[in-house]
Amino acid sequence: MSTRRTPRSLAARPAKTAAATRAASAPSSPKPLPASQERDAAATWIGQEIRALRKVKGLTLQALAGRCGKSVGFLSQVERGVSRPTVSALHDLADALDVQINWFFPQGESGRPADGGVVVRKGLRRRLSFASGIADYLLSPNLQGPLELLWSVMEVGADSGESPYTHRGDEAGVVIRGALKLWVGEQVFELEEGDSFSSPSTTPHRYVNPSDLPTEIVWVVTPPSY
Repeated sequence: MSTRRTPRSLAARPAKTAAATRAASAPSSPKPLPASQERDAAATWIGQEIRALRKVKGLTLQALAGRCGKSVGFLSQVERGVSRPTVSALHDLADALDVQINWFFPQGESGRPADGGVVVRKGLRRRLSFASGIADYLLSPNLQGPLELLWSVMEVGADSGESPYTHRGDEAGVVIRGALKLWVGEQVFELEEGDSFSSPSTTPHRYVNPSDLPTEIVWVVTPPSY
């Protein structure tokens, strides 16, 4: 005659210690990607950035190929993340797209160009420097959306150029520090810290830092103009 086994009561079961409970519920540390996957991710990132810059500048693959001396097929593979450009090729592409090569390299300890395509950490901002004394820091995670957010630092006397220029879209900004002299069409404005502005980018415009201190501006440009 068989006997049924009686399950132990809950009280008889060994209780988990608080430390064990925390250990069980604590999230495990993310494992680093294998080297091959990291290389593939880097190739994909670089390709996306090259494509975004090319489209923002209104260049076809053929036009970019003519600028950098590379074949259309090679550029297509790079943009799709199929091929990884050499350092030399990346220098040529940066020159052709009018950016510094560090545009394609994430900065900061995390090694990530942006947090999930949403957040840009202060130490990860990409920088574009111009001979006129202006340094632009990209605050947007990328140039693939309809909006470009920039932090611009202008040295004393720095300007956008002697002649007004135009481009498609609209732009706005706020002077965070210093002063700004702004020409929009036939109008001239003297802006101080805290002043803001907005105008169609199709109207000829130029600007200069007229003060004896650096000027900092946050710009919003749509669509991206880099």
